[in-house]
Amino acid sequence: MEQFVIKGGKPLHGEVAIGGAKNAALAILAAAVMTDDTVTIENLPDVRDVNVMLGAIEGIGGRVKRPDPHTVIINGSAIESLNVDYEYIKKIRASYYLLGALLGKYKKAEVALPGGCAIGSRPIDLHLKGFRALGADVDVSYGLISAEADRLTGAHIYLDKVSVGATINILMAATLAEGRTVIENAAKEPHVVDVANFLNSMGADIRGAGTDVIRITGVTRLHGTEYSVIPDQIEAGTFMFAAAATHGDVLVKNVIPKHLEATTVKLLETGCEIVEFDDAVRVIATNTVLRPTSVTTLPYPGFPTDMQPQMTAVLGLADGVSTVTESIFENRFKYVDELARMGANIKTESNIAIITGVQGYTGARVSAPDLRAGAALVIAGLAADGFTTVDDIHYIQRGYENFEVKLQGLGADIEKTSDEREAQKFRLRVS
Repeated sequence: MEQFVIKGGKPLHGEVAIGGAKNAALAILAAAVMTDDTVTIENLPDVRDVNVMLGAIEGIGGRVKRPDPHTVIINGSAIESLNVDYEYIKKIRASYYLLGALLGKYKKAEVALPGGCAIGSRPIDLHLKGFRALGADVDVSYGLISAEADRLTGAHIYLDKVSVGATINILMAATLAEGRTVIENAAKEPHVVDVANFLNSMGADIRGAGTDVIRITGVTRLHGTEYSVIPDQIEAGTFMFAAAATHGDVLVKNVIPKHLEATTVKLLETGCEIVEFDDAVRVIATNTVLRPTSVTTLPYPGFPTDMQPQMTAVLGLADGVSTVTESIFENRFKYVDELARMGANIKTESNIAIITGVQGYTGARVSAPDLRAGAALVIAGLAADGFTTVDDIHYIQRGYENFEVKLQGLGADIEKTSDEREAQKFRLRVS
C-alpha cells in the first residue's frame, strides 16, 4: 500500500499552482452527457474521483477521449444503459449526479445508493423530493434509486436544508424539463455556479446561481461546448494552511481570491499576513506566533466543512485555546485521535473540538480516515519534528493531484513510497 513519508520541520517557501475544482468537475462531467453533441472540458484535475466518474460514463456507453491529463472530450450520443454500475457509485458519492443528468435527458435513470468518505450521514431525500416535484416516479429499493417520468415539468421547489448535491441534481433535471423551475434555499457554492455556467454554455436557461433562489426555464435540447473548470478552492486552502502550520511563505497561484475569503479571514485571525492578487494569494507566516480563534463550518460563503480538518491541524499549534464547531457533518472528527498521536491536545464534545495549542507536533505513524482529514495529517507531518508516515493515502489521492510533488516544489521533504524499503531509503537520504 502506498504511503506518504514526511520529514517535518521545514517552512514551505515558493509558488504552487492550483488545479481545477474536483467538486465542480464531477458534476460537470455528469452534465456533459446531457447532449448528443461533443463536449470538451479543460482544467480537469487528474485525480481518482474524476477518473472513476469518467469510467462510469464509459460504462453506460458514453465516448470519452483524454488528449491530455487535464482535458477530456465526451460524447453522450451513444449511451445505451441508464443503469450506473454499483462499482462506480461505491467509490465516489458524486456518481449520483448521473441520476439528474440521465433523468433530464432520457426521463429515466437508475443509480445505486451512493458511497464516498465516511464523514457522516448524507441523505439524498432532498434530491428525490426535487425529482418527484418535477413529475418523476422515484423508487428506492434493493440498494437502487430508480427515477422515471413520461415528462418532466417545472415546479417550485423549496429545499428544507441547504444541499449542494440536491441543488445540482435538481438543476440538471430541470434544465430539460418543460416550463419553469424555481429552487429556493439553493446552495451558493462556487461549484454550483460553475455547473450552471457550464449548462448555460450548452444552451440552458439558468439564472440566479450563486444566490439562494435559482430560476430555470427548461429547453428542449442542449448543444456541445468547450468549457474550463474553475480552480479548486479546497486545494488552495490546503496549501494556505500548510504555509501557516510550517511558518512558511507561499504564493498560491491560479485561484479566485473571492472563493477563499472565509479561509483568508481565519488565517488573518491566527496572525498570518495575506496578500491578494487578481488570481493568486500569498500567505506569509514566517516569525509568526499563531493565535487561537474560533471556527464554525457553514454552507458557502461560510467556512467550508472541507477545510475544517486542515484548520484544526493549524490551530493545534496556536498559542492558546481554540474551538472548531462542525455544523455540516456529524462524523468529521475521526482524525482527532490520529493528530493526538502526534502530540495534539484536542477534546471533542458532540460537534465541537476544543483545541489547546501545543509547542509542536512530533512525527508518528498515522492513518488517513478520509480525504480532507488525510490532507490535515500531511500538514501536521510537515510541521512536526521528525518523521511522519501517513497510511491509506488513496483517500488523499481522490482529491489532490500530485500532492507530494507540489509540496516538494515548496521545499518539503515528502515522498510517496510503496513499501518499507523505499521508505527507509527516503529517511536515510533526508536525515
